Amino acid sequence: MPATRTLTFLFTICALILLATGGPVSADDQTSGSNELRIDSVLVSLIEQVEVPAREVGQLNQMLVKEGASVQKGDVLAQIEATEAMLLMQQAKLEFEMALLKDENDVNLRFAQKSHEVAKAELQRAEDSIKKYPKSISKTELDRLKLTADKAELEIEQAVEEAKTTHLEAKLKQNAEQIAELAVQKRKVVSPITGMVVQIMTREGEWVRPGDTVLRILKLDRLRAEGLINASQLLDRDLKNRPVVLLVNPGTKQQVEFKGKVSFVSPEVNPVNNQTRVWAEIENPDLKLKPGMRASLIIK
Repeated sequence: MPATRTLTFLFTICALILLATGGPVSADDQTSGSNELRIDSVLVSLIEQVEVPAREVGQLNQMLVKEGASVQKGDVLAQIEATEAMLLMQQAKLEFEMALLKDENDVNLRFAQKSHEVAKAELQRAEDSIKKYPKSISKTELDRLKLTADKAELEIEQAVEEAKTTHLEAKLKQNAEQIAELAVQKRKVVSPITGMVVQIMTREGEWVRPGDTVLRILKLDRLRAEGLINASQLLDRDLKNRPVVLLVNPGTKQQVEFKGKVSFVSPEVNPVNNQTRVWAEIENPDLKLKPGMRASLIIK
């Protein structure tokens, strides 16, 4: 009987402990006791990958990279036939230079201003002469001199308006030159991100159309580690931007660590298992971490 009472007493104590703590202590809960959370079996995946398209129709003349090549954002990866586009660009440049010279030429305006000065001077001399000698100049001649002065003034206004038109024409030619330059640039296949070329879809000599995928690039210097965590552990925690350590091959001689930070905690909770998604961005400067790897994540 004493042994039975002792056993009953022990079961009672255990039940009270479970009620007080809310259930059995999991591995995650033990980690959280040391101010860390551990998520086992996280999946490493890509944050960004791009299928780089052709932007103009034509024959692919030159492929400048191979699979496995590291490229920087803005690098030219391939070249589409651009001979006609370059000729049109040269033509547009020459037309713009001609329009610019015409815009900078103010000879007509200066000539109109000088003609107006001469006409005003002639009219003034005629009026002065009439004041001294009333019949020295006929009324018809005086009217002609006034008309010449008025005409010269109007020619100044006309020269000013023509200068405005010429300036706008120069701007139009400049715009046409920029459009022609853009047409040349669009025949270059340019990398939109920094990453690694992993697949070439189009080979030299093949015909491409706008939207056709030429090659595929993966961004590997920063990857995502995504896993699931029990929502009950997040009630009083804000994990956003917390530092993390990703462990590949944890507990073995081949264990490798990568650093990063939490970038997203899903606001949705799975009603079946009470888990939510968490992912962190992991720095991968040496490109040793690969998409598809499974690892463990420790959130500090």
